[in-house]
Amino acid sequence: MGAMLIETGAVTDREARELDKLAKEYDRDSWSYAFVFDRLKEERQRGITIDLAFRKFETKTKYFTIIDAPGHADFVKNMITGASQADAAILVVSGKKGEMEVGIAANGQTREHAYLAQTLGVKQLVVAINKADVYEYSEARFNECKEAVGDLLKNIGFKLKDVPFVPTSGMQMENLSKKSDKMPWYNGPTLIEAIDQFVLPEKPTGKPLRLPIQDCYKIKGTGVVPVGRVETGILKKGDKIIIMPTGFQGEIRSIEMHHEEIPQAIPGDNVGFSIRGITLADASRGDCLGHPSDPPTVVTPKGKWTGQIIVIWHPTAIAQGYTPVIHAHTAQVAAKFTSLVKKLDQKTGAVIEDSPKFLKKNEAAIVELSPIKKMCLEKYEVIPEMGRFAVRDMGRTVCVGIVKDIVTGA
Repeated sequence: MGAMLIETGAVTDREARELDKLAKEYDRDSWSYAFVFDRLKEERQRGITIDLAFRKFETKTKYFTIIDAPGHADFVKNMITGASQADAAILVVSGKKGEMEVGIAANGQTREHAYLAQTLGVKQLVVAINKADVYEYSEARFNECKEAVGDLLKNIGFKLKDVPFVPTSGMQMENLSKKSDKMPWYNGPTLIEAIDQFVLPEKPTGKPLRLPIQDCYKIKGTGVVPVGRVETGILKKGDKIIIMPTGFQGEIRSIEMHHEEIPQAIPGDNVGFSIRGITLADASRGDCLGHPSDPPTVVTPKGKWTGQIIVIWHPTAIAQGYTPVIHAHTAQVAAKFTSLVKKLDQKTGAVIEDSPKFLKKNEAAIVELSPIKKMCLEKYEVIPEMGRFAVRDMGRTVCVGIVKDIVTGA
């Protein structure tokens, strides 16, 4: 992504030169492209992405916010926060012999990310088979990767006819924004052309306002600034708002997107906003902002929600009482499986077994969960953007699911 932004001019020459100099200081000449997004000192030292980074970027017909999300297994929780805010994704797969195979294996990162993208509602996908310079621009190797990754995506539920596969080399800037002459056998779109073909999703402006908070910053002279992405509804300057589960109420003083003030924000906009009288205790990652007339739904520890899940991975089996961490929109809250209601046939959805004793890998089920502390959730059929969740434990994604029903317990 860094190479593409430099090549399309989204990163200025001056910034590119500074990053180049920095990379040499770290003795990592080849990493200057990655530094476009990797701003944290630790990221630059270790050479991996840890947290999310946002950059504005334009193609011929569209305006994008790129969310650079980590691929590294240790930071999948941040990748989930990123993917929960995305309309579309570029799945970058290494075409290097051995690396692609590891990625799509039973416990590979490519597999985990693709599953999560599907669950988190990312409907559109482009697959970049990267490192073409390493696989010597070989058509045979590209096709091998395309077939293996294609099988995986098809099994997860993506429609392959809508997914472009693009051979790329980030390091050599091949096939990013200009057609590569090193791969005469490839006649599909460049990476930028493929991104430009994404269809803009319909914006749910008519629904109640829901804006999950991704972070809160304390800024000198401005005060506390929460940031996040509008999922549904419209946020206007001057609006009275409520933040749940803290219950804080206030008024929006100003809204900013990419450092420019805007009068209102609509679904898909990543924004920061200032609110009169807010403190860091009133809002943090995982909280959700709405209008007081239709506040975000909160599930309390006395309440529960019914979820339809698929178990992707577990070393043994899930039983009643199991308490992993639940990721929903930007929230990460531990929750307890209070009841295993039914086991379902994954393909047809028919009930195979009532009140199963446990659930194993690849099984689908209806379960009831209670959070350890208050969290914001919505029914999937009412506000799908707020009704999906992933279950994580031991550094892995255990299951993914959607919210069928909610008993708030308040």
